[in-house]
Parts: sequence; C-alpha cells; structure tokens
Amino acid sequence: MNIAINGYGRMGKLIRQSALDRGHAVTVIIDPFVEMPEVTNCELSVDAIRNAEVVIDFTSPSTALNNINIFTQAGVNAVIGTTGWYDAIGEAKSLVSDSGTGFIWSGNFSLGVNILFHLIREAGRIMNNIPEYDCMIHEYHHAGKADSPSGTAVMLSSIMLEEIERKKMIVTDSLHRKILPEELQVSSTRGGSVPGTHSIMFDSDVDTIEITHRARNRSGFALGALKAAEWIQGKTGFYSIDDMMEEILKLK
Repeated sequence: MNIAINGYGRMGKLIRQSALDRGHAVTVIIDPFVEMPEVTNCELSVDAIRNAEVVIDFTSPSTALNNINIFTQAGVNAVIGTTGWYDAIGEAKSLVSDSGTGFIWSGNFSLGVNILFHLIREAGRIMNNIPEYDCMIHEYHHAGKADSPSGTAVMLSSIMLEEIERKKMIVTDSLHRKILPEELQVSSTRGGSVPGTHSIMFDSDVDTIEITHRARNRSGFALGALKAAEWIQGKTGFYSIDDMMEEILKLK
C-alpha cells in the first residue's frame, strides 16, 4: 500500500517506521516545519497526494478541515488522528460523502486503549445493576503533557456516564469536600516520562475491581493508525475507530 503521511512530528516518524515494518511504501511525507531527507513536500496539495492509496494525518485542529477537503478532492482515503476538530465533523462527513472516499478518525488509535473502551462499557453495564460499587478513574502521564485530564480519561468517563445511571456528572478538580454519590471523579498525575496509564476502579466495602491500561511506549498509537489505514483501504464512507474495532472484535 502506498501511504502519504501529513505531519512529520513524533507520531509521523513512528507511523513511517511502523508502515515500513509492515511492508508498506511511504511515498509522500508532508511537513512545512521539518527539514529531513524523508520529507518530500513542504505543503499539502491535491497533486502531492494524488497517487497515494491512503493518507495518515497527525497535524493540528486548525488545519484539519482544510486537510480533509484536500484529501477528498484528491480522491484519497484518509486516517485522521488529529484531535480537537470535532465541531467540524458534520462538514467532514459531507466532504467524504460527496467525494466517495473512505475516512476513519479517532482521538486515540491505540488498539489496547480501544479494547479498554469496550471492556469498560461492558463493565459499566454490569455495575449499573450493582449499586454497592462506586467507581472512579485515575490517569498518569509524563511531565510534558499539556492537558489534564487526558482525552482518553474523558472518553472513559463518558462511557461510564452512559452506562452507569447513578453517575450524572464528571468531577476533575481536586475535591476539598465529600464527593456526591452522583459524581464520578477523574483525577490526574503528571510527572516523569510515563507514556500513559489509565486505571478504572470499582470499589465496595469488601473488595476492589480494577482495570488498568499501561502504555509502554507510543508505538501502539502508530500501529493502530496503520491498522486503520489497512482497514479503510478500498472502503467508502465515514467511520470512527469504533466501527473498525467492532469488526475486529466480531461484535457486529
């Protein structure tokens, strides 16, 4: 498969290596800010990616919709790992539909994290019927991470609110009071070089059930993006990683 990579930062470099390891050809790498021999183009354009079979985009939310417009004009399927552009999903869907291309997006392409999402959804459905268990989320990330809580922790908490009826709201601040029964606390720790750890706890008077995902490095995110590129090849339509995972896990 001929792959174009838009954005050659840390993730772009990992994706290139993962693509080569899996026997794919990286024919185009686009980045206006990186001067390296692998970078073929400084500017994203229809002509630059026209001959690629799929483009993988890890850039910035401010350019996401314009990038998607170019991908669809070129008739190239796309994998979007850029976050923070989701208010434009409606416009992106229209562009994909009108062009007849394939498109898959996620805020987190780690296969392990997406398996975790499905496990927590099922756990939430079970715990919804067992009020003796309270629940909470804690996540750890490296000292350089700019946001808190992580996007993954927010997605986990959203799943739990959907499945556990007694939980009505998320609390992310430090509490200097007793937590309310309807509140779900999502807490964070920042320090060191931790790639990412997310723990979900269900606690009762007599025991604790804990489900934890620990990322050893960032290669898992690159692998997931490559799996998504392989999955979207030959498809048309607008998909999220949930669609891919449901097929892989045989949930449909």
